[in-house]
Amino acid sequence: MSADTQRPRVMADEELPNVLRERLSADVELVPWNPHPGAAERDVSGIFTFGHPIVDDTMLAGLPALKVVSNHGVGVDHIDVEAAERRGILVGNTPGVLDGAVADLAFALLLAAARRLPESAAVARNPATVAFDQMQLHGQEVHGSTLGIVGLGRIGAGIARRARGFDMQVLYHNRRPQADVASAIGAEYVSLEALLRSADFVILCVPLSESTRRLIGAKQLGWMKPSAVLINVARGPVVDTDALVTALNAGQLWAAALDVTDPEPLPRNHPLLSMPNVLVTSHIGSASLQTRQRMADMAVENLLRGLELRK
Repeated sequence: MSADTQRPRVMADEELPNVLRERLSADVELVPWNPHPGAAERDVSGIFTFGHPIVDDTMLAGLPALKVVSNHGVGVDHIDVEAAERRGILVGNTPGVLDGAVADLAFALLLAAARRLPESAAVARNPATVAFDQMQLHGQEVHGSTLGIVGLGRIGAGIARRARGFDMQVLYHNRRPQADVASAIGAEYVSLEALLRSADFVILCVPLSESTRRLIGAKQLGWMKPSAVLINVARGPVVDTDALVTALNAGQLWAAALDVTDPEPLPRNHPLLSMPNVLVTSHIGSASLQTRQRMADMAVENLLRGLELRK
């Protein structure tokens, strides 16, 4: 019997980076991803997801020996958690370790969109630029403005704390008021409509669920100020993409800054990519060296602990 056959067999998706692949290979036998598992995968006891592949009930049914699904990241909208629970399969993610990094990025997007940094950088680099026109590229002031946070979880609270340094009034909307947290960070609970009508900057940081899918559509965008900026660090489908394009073209809001989109990535000819008042980044909310290391550590530990607990 080979050493590999004595180790747990774990299915990992194709996007798993080599550094993590090598790390996991010290403890488990990695097998190729197969969304339609058959006889060759019947003894797979673990799943490790990195690039958010779909893990649905049908896939779980084809893995009778499965004990644990470990996700490299917080969001588990790609995993049928209820189906896993019914089958006694543990599901792990990486909450807490990336809150600061995502809050940092959210505020970076806010500042970049408010002060039109991508447009200014393009002008500065343009070979045709021989002088700067001080009457161009006027942005929106951040200090003293009103920030609306949709989703006051750990990331939302981190964003609110950063906003205090800019003397911003902070409004928030949740399914339920978070009185203790809000009091500590100086945030005021309001309805979603009141938040969108009042805020100069709106940051979305809710998890993706059926109740938050298309949470921001044509009606909600119509409530926003024409001078407002929408920032999304949640999940792309929280915003109706077509409605956002229409609103921006109609001047219903001033700008958008999106670390996540629907679809992701956007088609190369998508109108959002050519709008000067739209900043799109490549889903880098947690992409600091330190945070990604902590995420990897936790995801690997979750996998190994889950395999051990279900022996």
